[in-house]
Amino acid sequence: LPPRELRAGLAEVIKYGAIRDARFFRWLEQERTALLAMDEEALALAIAASCEHKAEIVARDPLEKGERALLNFGHTFGHAIETEQGYGGVGNDNLNHGEAVAIGMVLAARLSADLGMAPATDADRLESLLRDYGLPVRLPAGLAPEALLARMRLDKKNVAGHLRLVLWRGLGQAEVVPDVDEARVLGVLSG
Repeated sequence: LPPRELRAGLAEVIKYGAIRDARFFRWLEQERTALLAMDEEALALAIAASCEHKAEIVARDPLEKGERALLNFGHTFGHAIETEQGYGGVGNDNLNHGEAVAIGMVLAARLSADLGMAPATDADRLESLLRDYGLPVRLPAGLAPEALLARMRLDKKNVAGHLRLVLWRGLGQAEVVPDVDEARVLGVLSG
């Protein structure tokens, strides 16, 4: 894979450590150099762990009625970013999916800390790891927070017009949070 696509894929791998496996997260911190160098053994272990996590979640929730939504950690923010930019990432300056999700995970972690759900130090740690993997962690210039929030209102996880986001209680502890205060989301998008 081209380096940018490898990093984008690794954003999704990091997600599994963030949402359900703090030990895997620590391993990803330790194995960054090997993974970015495309070390076959490290990549095989990362891929196997990611597939195992996803398979376990999907097996328990095949119809996406509950736990499976956790796989969308960072994605509501990320999809809003992608849509506002007009999608892309190949051959232009727009973010690709993994890059947008990386930023989305940081925003979800920051919102969780802002809501008092999770320690800010865990959000710092996630941001640091994503940055160490060469992924963006801040919103690109020119994206209006209000426009991003409007895109987020269209997410399929929302219920009765209320934002429903995947947030966390810290490393390895994601959950679906209903009726998230839009003003708090806007604050994180603006900050």
